[in-house]
Amino acid sequence: QVLLVESGGGSVQAGGSLRLSCAVFGVTSSNCLGWYRQALGKEREGVAAIHSDGTTTYIDSVKGRFTISQDPANNTLSLQINSLRPEDTAMYYCAAGQELWHGSCGGVAYWGRGTQVTVSS
Repeated sequence: QVLLVESGGGSVQAGGSLRLSCAVFGVTSSNCLGWYRQALGKEREGVAAIHSDGTTTYIDSVKGRFTISQDPANNTLSLQINSLRPEDTAMYYCAAGQELWHGSCGGVAYWGRGTQVTVSS
């Protein structure tokens, strides 16, 4: 059974930091893991992704502030978020796919249920 479970969201002030985690269970055939976000009234967008070979990609608006990493031994995907901005407010999802794209994965087959990040000014 495949299961992706996010944690670590919360409410912080602008300039603060959060570390999101995703526990990954049962995903054996994916080459890419990614973090996506969806703000209220907006489409879901990919923000960061990591290939199984360690290559990472980010969208421009988060470069230098977000860091994606994975710990295969503990089946965990993480996203360190620094210098948070109000526009980072969104539900954050982890996902498992195949190809590494710009800040996201192609061929996403599995999604978590999300963790909410709220940034106040």
